[in-house]
Amino acid sequence: MAADPYRYFRIEARELLEQLNAGVLALEGAAGTSEAVARLLRLAHTLKGAARVVRQAEIADLTHRVEDWLAPLRPGGMALAREQADQVLAALDRIGALLEQLPRPDAPAPAPVVQAGIAVAPAAAPQASALPPAPPRLARADLVEVDSLLEGLGEIGSELEGLRQLASQLEAAARVPLLAPGLARQRLAQMERGLAGGIERIDRELRQARDAAERLRLVPASSMFGVLERAVRDAAQGQGKQVALEAAASSLRLEGEVLELVLGSLVQLVRNAVAHGIEAAPERRAAGKPAGGRITLAAGRRGTRAWFRCGDDGRGVDLAAVRAVLAQRGEAAADLAALGPGHLLARLFEGGISTRSTVSELAGRGVGLDVVRDAMARLGGSVQASSGPHGTVVELLVPMSLAALDVLMVEAEGRLLALPLDAVRGAARVAPGQVLAGAEGDAIEFGGQVLPFRPLALGMGSRAAMQRAGHACSAVALAPAQGAASALGVTRLAGIDSVVLLAPPPLAAAEACVLGLYLDDAGDPGLVLDPDHLAAALAAHARRDSAAPGPDKPILVVDDSLTTRMLERSILEAAGYRVELAACAEEGLALAAQNDYGLVLVDVEMPGMDGFTFIEQVGADPLLRHLPCILVTSRDSPADRARAQQAGARGHIIKGEFDQAQFLRQVGELVLP
Repeated sequence: MAADPYRYFRIEARELLEQLNAGVLALEGAAGTSEAVARLLRLAHTLKGAARVVRQAEIADLTHRVEDWLAPLRPGGMALAREQADQVLAALDRIGALLEQLPRPDAPAPAPVVQAGIAVAPAAAPQASALPPAPPRLARADLVEVDSLLEGLGEIGSELEGLRQLASQLEAAARVPLLAPGLARQRLAQMERGLAGGIERIDRELRQARDAAERLRLVPASSMFGVLERAVRDAAQGQGKQVALEAAASSLRLEGEVLELVLGSLVQLVRNAVAHGIEAAPERRAAGKPAGGRITLAAGRRGTRAWFRCGDDGRGVDLAAVRAVLAQRGEAAADLAALGPGHLLARLFEGGISTRSTVSELAGRGVGLDVVRDAMARLGGSVQASSGPHGTVVELLVPMSLAALDVLMVEAEGRLLALPLDAVRGAARVAPGQVLAGAEGDAIEFGGQVLPFRPLALGMGSRAAMQRAGHACSAVALAPAQGAASALGVTRLAGIDSVVLLAPPPLAAAEACVLGLYLDDAGDPGLVLDPDHLAAALAAHARRDSAAPGPDKPILVVDDSLTTRMLERSILEAAGYRVELAACAEEGLALAAQNDYGLVLVDVEMPGMDGFTFIEQVGADPLLRHLPCILVTSRDSPADRARAQQAGARGHIIKGEFDQAQFLRQVGELVLP
């Protein structure tokens, strides 16, 4: 593939354009400081210089004109007039279009770009259709992540060079007669240790490089706000309205492909809010509202889904007008009368529905909101709307297959677990005397409040007993999005980390406390806990009769998948069972011969001995034939069920149809006391 001479120029120019657009919009709204104007001039100068380096004269000339328009504002204290802002933004749009037209290796030449009007003389206010198209990709490579990836690849290269030298030494040693066998064996042992260590280090570096590469796919949700601010500005100008955009800060980071579809939906929503929701200034004043309208944007995470909320303070949706439009389309009056507000609002996201009697660039054609519906369908998401006299709110909810998440790592009963940092209020060391016993359970004082105090490892051994017996621990104050705050008792705090959150497999979805998975430096999966479900589960557990004795005999889980073993253990331990693990059937048989188990959960497909054979051998052993076995597998054919019954399985649980309540009920019926 041919080299791309514009590769780095594209990256730099897009970043500079994004900052210039945001700065110009800020200057239009209020007087800028001399420092702010100087920064914009530096950005423009940098872009002009970079364009000249790659011989893009038109981009350089346009940027020079941007400098000319901004230079009079250098002293500070002056705002950019609307006519000037129109000219500067049109020039930046043109530069963006030219960037898209730059040739790429092995790509067909793009269609010519239509020249936009950029005359220095005052220009007419651009119509809303002049809204700059969203860039084909929102992705921005974080320089820290790029450096981390490059550093990891460099270390891998160094390790490979060391392995090459060892290989050369081995080759040379093979050609030398064995005059001193003992010395040769010693030397070969040293080389073997060197090779093993090098392979282990390369494996670790490759995993870290893979993690860094996954992070490069993730884009901050806040990167959309600049495009949306421009969309609101141009749409409001085209409608002759005053509208401000307020975007709440968000730490959410998702895959660029997801955010691109979300961005297209949000552009439609803010344009629709300007056209349909926000009233003209006289109407707003008559309704007792400020002359200028307001659109709010926010984004966040809810469990394994990301949400994006767009709201306005306009007049709300005229539900009677929506019913009238649907009636004109031939729908029965009785059916329409039965539709509640929620159903009527949902119908707005169908194509061909508009309550405007006049056609403009933004409204009246009955198109737009169906784009939102189609985008959510592609993402497997949903859209919900609510409306009233004081405005309309639309929320998009999309699943997260991959997301970046800051977490607090904690250890509980020897297990390392991750808690989302945005739900953590703080942490403190708790001495035994600081735990307050009460009728509703233990509590501690934290930040001037008395919070319920519950061990994170409830049901995992004797954590509560240990804490009351005089063992200090750490407490994490948790403030879930839903429910009351509480404090969790953990063995220790293991630090703050940033992980790539992976969607859990089907079995994990049955464990409500599991938000998702992450991979540690060794490539092993770890659990990220869901604060909302965790708080609810611990509260419910605290209400149980603590005097009820649990089963004496542990349960053995036999599965070659580490993820499945850990998830089954999590479910069983949360229910009060003790659990031991085996990674293969052979290991499971050895453990069963040495220990007294109350039940075995075994997979079917494993390297070496399969689950059917395992159960047959358990049944053939006089000392083990009493031990009940349950198959937990993805195989559900009649032949598999017949084979399981013939082998002696007492239960057959399908992973793809996993139901936690039914699973625990079957375990409770079969486990030996």
